[in-house]
Amino acid sequence: MTGPDPAAAARDGIRCMLMRGGTSKGAYFLADDLPHDPATRDDLLLRIMGSPDPRQIDGIGGAHPLTSKVAIVSPSPVDGIDVDYLFLQIGVDSATVGDAQTCGNLLAGVGPFAVERGLVAATGERTTVRIRLLNTGDAATAVFATAGGLPDYTGDATIDGVPGTASAIELEVGGGPEKPLLPTGSPVDEIDGHVVTLIDNGMPVVVLRADEFGLDGSESPGALEGDAELGARIERVRLAAGPRMGLGDVEAQTVPKMILVSSARNGGAISTRAFIPARVHTAIGVLMAASVAAALRIPGAVGSDLAGPLDGEETAIEHPSGTFPSRVRVTRDADGTWRATSFSLRTARKLFDGTVFPGPRR
Repeated sequence: MTGPDPAAAARDGIRCMLMRGGTSKGAYFLADDLPHDPATRDDLLLRIMGSPDPRQIDGIGGAHPLTSKVAIVSPSPVDGIDVDYLFLQIGVDSATVGDAQTCGNLLAGVGPFAVERGLVAATGERTTVRIRLLNTGDAATAVFATAGGLPDYTGDATIDGVPGTASAIELEVGGGPEKPLLPTGSPVDEIDGHVVTLIDNGMPVVVLRADEFGLDGSESPGALEGDAELGARIERVRLAAGPRMGLGDVEAQTVPKMILVSSARNGGAISTRAFIPARVHTAIGVLMAASVAAALRIPGAVGSDLAGPLDGEETAIEHPSGTFPSRVRVTRDADGTWRATSFSLRTARKLFDGTVFPGPRR
């Protein structure tokens, strides 16, 4: 099977659901509604999102990496897994489609989307969906409210970075036994004169101290983005970190994420500023936070000496628009290998469901 013909899809449109997932927004598709050839599919998605264009004026992208995302969902052939989830980061002003990372925010909408599309049947007041994250090989469990056979998006849960309230979605994400938490096996490495922690608890992350870059950690995303010299220094570290993390050449990729940490200011465990990588996150991604929270629990890792009290599994990660409660369980094997599982509470909402029409070929 090759999927739908691109010319017909452009003429007749493609079934699409736009959803807010956590603090991101993206277009959700069934895999069978898109061409199966990756190059043909990516070309179509760029035209749907309106890329490359800083405003994405001729597509449904929101002119920011956090709103230029795609989730592709399909039934999973794996026992014990309900659906497979492929995340694609669509470039805004560049014609790029990245698949080297996943997105824990859009993950929040995958379970409800699977029920909406009939891939999984609702099971009473609450439904559990097991999800395989194709980008990383991780497995996730989503538990959320369902009423009358459909997801219930209304509720009293709040998350920083999203106004109002919505129904809570519980997420658990864990790596397999072949995936160590520390890609280099060491809690610290040195890159370009900086002490760093390379860690992957669902999202490849480089943790750095803000004060090593002459920052106090309270800077706004706009101020950080406007500092070209700072951006160049951080990018040098990122490019060197990619091969060490097993990611290869990351110049055209959006991983690893670069997280500057400093002492908390508002009662949390740590303060963060997340480069994703050229823009600075106005909050923090779910799995970025999970990677930082895990690092704080490893003796000697960057940030572990700055962290406030770590009671139990929950870690209050401060970010530019509030605090994200990241719950992680960190363990160490008999051979010294560190591993982690993350738990989080997110919300999601269906924004529209219908047909999207890609723009013309450029």
